[in-house]
Amino acid sequence: MNRRWLFLVRVIQDWYPAKEILFTEFSIFFALGSTLVKKGGLSSGDVAAQYKFKNATVDIKFDTESNISTTLAVADILPSSKTIASWKLPDYDSGKIEIQYFHEHSSLTAAVGLNKSPALDVSATIGTPCVAFGTEASYMVSSGSFRKYNAGFSLKTPNVCASAILFDKGDAVRVSYLHHLDQLKRGLAVGEITRKFSTNENTLTVGCSYVIDPHTTVKAKLNNHGCLGALVQHELKPNSILTVSGSFNTLAMEKTPRFGLALTLKP
Repeated sequence: MNRRWLFLVRVIQDWYPAKEILFTEFSIFFALGSTLVKKGGLSSGDVAAQYKFKNATVDIKFDTESNISTTLAVADILPSSKTIASWKLPDYDSGKIEIQYFHEHSSLTAAVGLNKSPALDVSATIGTPCVAFGTEASYMVSSGSFRKYNAGFSLKTPNVCASAILFDKGDAVRVSYLHHLDQLKRGLAVGEITRKFSTNENTLTVGCSYVIDPHTTVKAKLNNHGCLGALVQHELKPNSILTVSGSFNTLAMEKTPRFGLALTLKP
């Protein structure tokens, strides 16, 4: 099921391990790619292929842990809809059927697992480009209980974007705010606060981003736990991006800083 609600605007992003990505497109109907991820002393990777024919798309991925992931997506079986079937071998209980419906001002997604104890996942959004509301829930058919339910809304103007999300079965709330600092939208400031009611724990994160030139962007973020991160992203050529990132804990300077290097190449 697609977990990215249309109304959600996450203005603070986690820093991911360094990735090296190679992508080669042979024709308009077939594409082949590979990914290598390094974290600590461990490496993992995968090889993926995609085939498109009319309104159908087939994705197959093989990884270094001997898993085979397959996804079949067919658009417009019903008007304004998309049907997706996915499974991952050798886990035969990982099969899932998902149906997505899109409207100009709303969307609805429903998915069910193909196993003995399936979960029914439903999400819906409604709104305009300026105001949107959404919710999602996961219901366990075997136990008759909800595994999760979340809700949220977002507000957007030309220079400001704000969102609030109630998640973790109502036990936590996240409020995010983004503000463009100039008319050209080269610089922006962001802030996010998360509160968990059961533990009275708060996490405050602030960040900024600035476009130095059309090909180079710098970003930085800091939270109240002392985690400071920054990255520089440079477009070497169209669709080819080099990213250098780093992070460390300002409250635990004895810990080794983390550095990452990512290179994305596309023809």
